[in-house]
Amino acid sequence: MATRRGCGLAVGLGVVGERWTMLIVRELLIGPARFTALLENMPGMGPNLLSDRLRTLGEHGVVEQVPVPGDGRGTRYRLTEVGEQLRQPLLALAKWGLGFLRDEDRCGTTRAEWGFLAVQSMVVREAIPEVDDTYEFQVSGQPFTIEVREGDVRFARGSAAEPDMTVECDADTFIRVGARLATPGDAIAAGSVRVSGDPAAAGRCIRMLGLG
Repeated sequence: MATRRGCGLAVGLGVVGERWTMLIVRELLIGPARFTALLENMPGMGPNLLSDRLRTLGEHGVVEQVPVPGDGRGTRYRLTEVGEQLRQPLLALAKWGLGFLRDEDRCGTTRAEWGFLAVQSMVVREAIPEVDDTYEFQVSGQPFTIEVREGDVRFARGSAAEPDMTVECDADTFIRVGARLATPGDAIAAGSVRVSGDPAAAGRCIRMLGLG
């Protein structure tokens, strides 16, 4: 016990180190979700196990239950301020994990949200543009937005009002490009990625994501 109390890594892993717990946090990094949605998005995890993991995360102040807007009886789970502190460490782990991905690992069931999380993990802080830009990503038909404002990067669901650049592709292609299984140029040439808008903005986005 003395080792556990004296080592931050050991304590942290005691809270979120179990595989299913990490995947719950992954889902909530995408956004708040109902219990049923979490269960649907993690095949193989039973309701009792999900309840147990959510209870543990709640006891540690990582996750909280909040009302669903427009539904007087519905509740959903979201990360607390403490839980949000896991975003950068887990995105860094996701980026590291992309390096181990191979073509044979792809199963064709990659969700659009996973593709967008992969994009977030790829941001190279030193390459964030000095100019304000807005990039819209249509991932398997779902819109996501990256905004660069005064050297800071923000991510959001939904379309941008006036994007400087728009990228359209499926989630699987996003993952393949992020894992360096394909280059942006190859994906564009093959027609699996479609880019429109300001070419200069596209170049800045590619560099920011460490792809150019």
